[in-house]
Amino acid sequence: MAERLRWTTIVPLVALLTTVVTWGSHPHGVAVAAVGVLLIAAVLAAVHHAEIVAHQVGEPFGSLLLAVAVTVIEVGLIVTLMVSGGSGTEALARDTVFSAVMICVNGIAGLSLLVSALRHELAVFNSEGAGAALATVITLASLCLVLPSFTTSHPGPEFSGVQLAFAAIASLVVYVVFVFTQTVRHRDFFLPVDRQGNTRDLDGDDHADPPGGRAAMMSGLLLVAALVAVVGLAKVSSYAIEDGVASLGFPKAVVGVIIALLVLLPESIAAVRQAAGERVQISLNLAYGSAMASIGLTIPAIAVASIWLDGPLVLGLDPTQMVLLAISVVVGILTVVPGRSKVLQGALHLVMMAAFVFLSISP
Repeated sequence: MAERLRWTTIVPLVALLTTVVTWGSHPHGVAVAAVGVLLIAAVLAAVHHAEIVAHQVGEPFGSLLLAVAVTVIEVGLIVTLMVSGGSGTEALARDTVFSAVMICVNGIAGLSLLVSALRHELAVFNSEGAGAALATVITLASLCLVLPSFTTSHPGPEFSGVQLAFAAIASLVVYVVFVFTQTVRHRDFFLPVDRQGNTRDLDGDDHADPPGGRAAMMSGLLLVAALVAVVGLAKVSSYAIEDGVASLGFPKAVVGVIIALLVLLPESIAAVRQAAGERVQISLNLAYGSAMASIGLTIPAIAVASIWLDGPLVLGLDPTQMVLLAISVVVGILTVVPGRSKVLQGALHLVMMAAFVFLSISP
């Protein structure tokens, strides 16, 4: 009974009930603060249950599951905010996806590398797996976020309908091929390695036994409930988020940064925990996997949703964003090629993350 009454069991159910009760309302003050706290708790509960299911299925399936779970949350938040936000939300999808990429490639990866290097002198990972994941992120980001700024079929940094359809299909194809590579064809490239480059045993004495099929199934149901609740509560609090950003005088793009930070916070905690245990490859699986899922799954979903959304869909990055992405790509490549990282590499990524946040607030 005590196990069933844990907060991770109660929160998804309470959040789901709150979504039903508050749907269609515009809470303010204490009410919206309570919704915000419950929203964050639901996100944490969702990833907790995703971790339980992930532990049952093993690596690298676990990292993949967490990345997809976070992306489902992100897609729901983007769509609900675009539907409820009215004018000025045409670039919300771009800003949120780009924010997710920068947070994953620089924030999560950088912090994981820094923590592991500080605790174990060097952060060691499989360069082939990390390199393949980073190359996929680069391809997806270039295709979906850079090219729209240079196409000429439609005015502005937007795809035409046919181009958007191509980008969506191509993104799905690239993502599916990567998932096949990660889970079937070359699964060993995405498992943690030791200092000699040998694959580490993840079933050692320092790891708990898998929870079992029944517990994993229960967590799967609670995961679905938490995801639905997160989307609903985001819809309820969407006006407060935009009003808060506007009252501070920050650009509209900051809304996208807030969404990405919100949904990736639990992912960041999980990655750092793995890095502290000298399993940096799992941290990079989480970081790069979330980045590519954010593009490869979000863009197709937004492309379908754009059929019912009014107004333009801006996907092309502005010059400052493209420069930040280009620098992050170069630093990322130089980081993953050796297969090991010092404190310096982690610090460089975190500086890029700080530059991204600062320039989002003060462009």
